Amino acid sequence: MALWRAYQRALAAHPWKVQVLTAGSLMGLGDIISQQLVERRGLQEHQRGRTLTMMSLGCGFVGPVVGGWYKVLDRFIPGTTKVDALKKMMLDQGGFAPCFLGCFLPLVGALNGLSAKDNWAKLQQLWPAVQLANFYLVPLHYRLAVVQCVAVIWNSYLSWKAHRL
Repeated sequence: MALWRAYQRALAAHPWKVQVLTAGSLMGLGDIISQQLVERRGLQEHQRGRTLTMMSLGCGFVGPVVGGWYKVLDRFIPGTTKVDALKKMMLDQGGFAPCFLGCFLPLVGALNGLSAKDNWAKLQQLWPAVQLANFYLVPLHYRLAVVQCVAVIWNSYLSWKAHRL
């Protein structure tokens, strides 16, 4: 609980920095999970550069872009009712997600050789439900962290998919 309270204080004092660092940290965690639990590389065979690449993507691209989008979306559709959450999810999935993924997947693909087609199919199954709950249940300043926590699983998959031999 003390760690959670410290996170909340840091988030209140420096929301943008903390959200961006959270995104990078959780993307790095997804890669660590992939390498250690899925691929079972062990610490000696862990590819640190790969983890740093995923962290850099989180801090330099995902955190700023998605965090900024949530701010714009909350200004455009204020409120947290079920209808508001549904509107946000529809705009997110119908407008933002295709644009974001159109940039993110080729970027990841360029860095890791991923197939955008495979990733797109998985994303279409997962994210609408996550975003509906996120917009309905989660306050604005926690949304990026919540999505990034769910994304740890996704990032583990992406990292495994990108680096399997």
